[in-house]
Amino acid sequence: MKRTTLTYSSLLCLFLPLLACGSDEEPKVGQVGDGCAIDNDDAVCDGALSCDPLADGSGYVCGKPLTIRGSVNDALTGTLVDGSRIMALGADGSPVGDVAYSNDEGEYSVVVSAPRNADGSVAQTAKWTLNVSAQGYQVFPSGPRPAIPISGSQLSGEDPVIDAANTDVALLPISDPDNYSRQIEGRISSPDAGGTLVVAEGGTVPAPYAMASRSGEFTIFNVPSGTFELAGYKKGQQLTRNSVNVSAGSADGVVLDASDVALGGVSGNVNIVNAPGGSLTSVVLVPQSVFDTVLERGPIPLGLRAPGLPEAPSISGQFEFDDVPLGNYVVLAAFENDALVRDPDSSIGGTSLQRVDVTSGESVAMGESFKITEHLNIVAPGADALESVVGQPVFKWADDSSEDRYELELYTALGDLVWEDRAVPKVSGGANVELPYTGPALIPGMIYQFRVTSFRDQRGEATAISRSEDLRGVFTYQD
Repeated sequence: MKRTTLTYSSLLCLFLPLLACGSDEEPKVGQVGDGCAIDNDDAVCDGALSCDPLADGSGYVCGKPLTIRGSVNDALTGTLVDGSRIMALGADGSPVGDVAYSNDEGEYSVVVSAPRNADGSVAQTAKWTLNVSAQGYQVFPSGPRPAIPISGSQLSGEDPVIDAANTDVALLPISDPDNYSRQIEGRISSPDAGGTLVVAEGGTVPAPYAMASRSGEFTIFNVPSGTFELAGYKKGQQLTRNSVNVSAGSADGVVLDASDVALGGVSGNVNIVNAPGGSLTSVVLVPQSVFDTVLERGPIPLGLRAPGLPEAPSISGQFEFDDVPLGNYVVLAAFENDALVRDPDSSIGGTSLQRVDVTSGESVAMGESFKITEHLNIVAPGADALESVVGQPVFKWADDSSEDRYELELYTALGDLVWEDRAVPKVSGGANVELPYTGPALIPGMIYQFRVTSFRDQRGEATAISRSEDLRGVFTYQD
């Protein structure tokens, strides 16, 4: 007969059932301010709390979940837009919450991961941006419209909530919605798919695109009839391409799988000259299929910026990208507001747009250096951010002392040229140039950008000297 031996500790477990014993011990459940760990069942937070990263990067802590709330409306009519797809992105540009959809009243609510203080409170330095898309509307942000940062300093209420003017998003309707009425829905099956730029290539350029959610799901709105090849772009991730036919209507259930094809690289140099106001810049890669040749910009895949987000511009010479998915790219330097622009003088080398084809696992070296120069400083409207203008605008920018004349172009955020003046005279004895708008009636609610280039005219030839930055001079018109 088998004999059972009872130890002192086992007797305690029999007679004191409230005592946790052996493998039956309950894991520690963290409260606000307690440490926690991701994917560790022994360091979990109470079910009503979130386990979020500490702002100093030293670990994780339990805290009350943070909610971002807002609404989505039509920029031209003010009509609330339902069915919009909203994602919150962290400082590095990756999704930090599940996808939210606006309801019948245009309202949305999304719970997001938040950098925390040691006591579990949300750090005031925390930053997020929104990515919003909807059928019949231009993706936000895109064109000259930058994403407006949302800050942890905007918190209100005992339960952390941010509901402010910059959590409301006004979408611009596309110009031909009937011919772009289809959608492509699917998912990416590879790990860490969140933030992948998914593009329906093979048709119009710029092509329709979407950003994949944290779980890898995506919805591409505003797709025309036809057959397309879906491609995914994100640093460190190579995906197979998938052909999709939407001639008969929208498509769903599309899957992009991970590929074992080797990733590539891109390297090059920038040469910063005549730029006392700026000495450091950044470089980005934009897939050629989504590059807008009129506005000279496009969506930047996650991770394809040097230096990587959220670092400030730091490139002064050599740059390099590794782990680049195969594809054709436009390389843009001095693209953000850093007091620098790509030199517009087309008579010298290194000033044209650079394109590279990453066709293998090898690194591609750019043929020539980027020449970068100081920008023409925009004074108004849109000197630092999107600005609301009431009545006819007056365009103002800092005088370029060595110019003979200026050229000004006014575009809608959809890329349509509205007005231009190719012979703006130079000024004498003044710090700024001013040009009143005298073009056709502007559309209330529309978002515009004016761009200025200075020229020197010598021996019958025009030489561009400098120009305004890519993301300044943006305003919304109100009558």
